[in-house]
Amino acid sequence: MSVKDIDMKVEVIVIPVSDVDRAKEFYGRLGWRLDQTPPHVVQFTPHGSACSVQFGTRLTSAAPGSAKGYLIVSDVKAARDALVADGIEVSEIFHLSPDGPVEGLDPERRSYFSCATFSDPDGNTWLLQEVTARLPGRIDPGPTSFGSSSDLASALRRTELAHGEHKKRTGEADPNWPDWYAEYMVSEQTGAEPPQ
Repeated sequence: MSVKDIDMKVEVIVIPVSDVDRAKEFYGRLGWRLDQTPPHVVQFTPHGSACSVQFGTRLTSAAPGSAKGYLIVSDVKAARDALVADGIEVSEIFHLSPDGPVEGLDPERRSYFSCATFSDPDGNTWLLQEVTARLPGRIDPGPTSFGSSSDLASALRRTELAHGEHKKRTGEADPNWPDWYAEYMVSEQTGAEPPQ
């Protein structure tokens, strides 16, 4: 067996904080699940994520506030609005361009382009990045799944819009729409060519 055949899943990322209780209150306000851990470790898992974050005393020698993480969301505007409503200070939405960041959503709402940032009390930075379709090769083409009901609902909405365009192109009703929906949703997750 080769090392490339061994499943290795990122389970936990350690973030450096100066005040464990203050960080625990902040990550709890994000609605992240507080996991059961040994007494010297605090672990939170974002909704829909397979990876958790940990902090505590003596877990890392990194300077508090030196971490940066990416949080993938299916709708960066809705995510930002929810965070702001819960009292989290979040940057304005911006999108990436060849000339650098530009204010506002990506005009085409392309995956990986629209972002916003926020920081925990120590300055550890989180980038919210809107991803609705993965780039080819970014996902194992095997089994696909949705991390939460909100991710599935967002995928169904995008698929409904795409299927509407498909029906306009063909000019006819599609009696096999469930198959088309399924193929489209899997193609978004795996980076495969979507159905036409």
